[in-house]
Amino acid sequence: MMATVIVIQPLGENLVQGDLLSTVLLPLSLAIIMFSLGLGLTPGDFSRIVRQPRALLIGVLCHFVLLPLVCFAMIKVSGMAGVFAVGFMILAACPTGTTSNLLTYLARGDVALALSFTAVASVLTIFTLPLIVSFALGHFAGAVQTVQVPAGMMMGQIFIMLGLPVALGMFVRHRWTARALRIEPVATRIATVLFVVIVLGAVLKNWAALRDNFSTLAPFAITLNLLMLAVGFGMARLARLSQRQSVTLGIETSVQNATLALVIASTVLQQDQMAVPGALYGVLMYAGGLLFAWLMRRQAAAAVGKPAAGTLR
Repeated sequence: MMATVIVIQPLGENLVQGDLLSTVLLPLSLAIIMFSLGLGLTPGDFSRIVRQPRALLIGVLCHFVLLPLVCFAMIKVSGMAGVFAVGFMILAACPTGTTSNLLTYLARGDVALALSFTAVASVLTIFTLPLIVSFALGHFAGAVQTVQVPAGMMMGQIFIMLGLPVALGMFVRHRWTARALRIEPVATRIATVLFVVIVLGAVLKNWAALRDNFSTLAPFAITLNLLMLAVGFGMARLARLSQRQSVTLGIETSVQNATLALVIASTVLQQDQMAVPGALYGVLMYAGGLLFAWLMRRQAAAAVGKPAAGTLR
């Protein structure tokens, strides 16, 4: 069988394409979220990760090795096959989602580690995604296809949607420290509201997929999400990482760039059914992520003797 070369055109972290919501509102919301996170960071937060890279290495193990293996094992145990099986493997091959950084903040995790891992994961995906997707197509669909990822385009999007807003927030904090510390709580609340908008936009866009496939595919997606939250957090604790780092790796292991999964399935492979797992997971992962964040916030508040409810700061 002749091999087909597939070029992936990655989009930003949104689940709605081709309209005002996807082209303007969601990217702007993500930029504001990343800016607000940058207000709470200093260069020292990142230098610490460089000096002690163990957390990043554990994250790579969880996200790029354990996640695809767990997903594959679940597919085999459940008896799933065909396009839906390929769809879930495509999802497992994607990098962590940008919104994982705000979830990390809400969960009282290590935001600098989350941002660093998001960048590292995007680079590694260039090499790992073609292998995983090609294997899934061959194993579950009997197709022989070669996948190529445009590294320059992906890195450019990461810079625009992640690096630039965070760097701007850090610059504002460095240049006008007192003012930045005053506006940070307000910016965080705005970012939280915008995050809710992103979730609602994902639900509205994928309502048909949720309605038509909830009873059959949603249990698998929810189980995968919760299991990977536990795996990421548990592996970090076994490696004796801090509570904040463990919370971060739990989220980074389970929150995926569902948009990229949709693009691969619908636009590149032109198999709309393969996009259904990504659409479902792209919505349901927020339920698991927010529940995890709420539990971790309560635990962190209890540890310092403060009530869990109230302001974010």
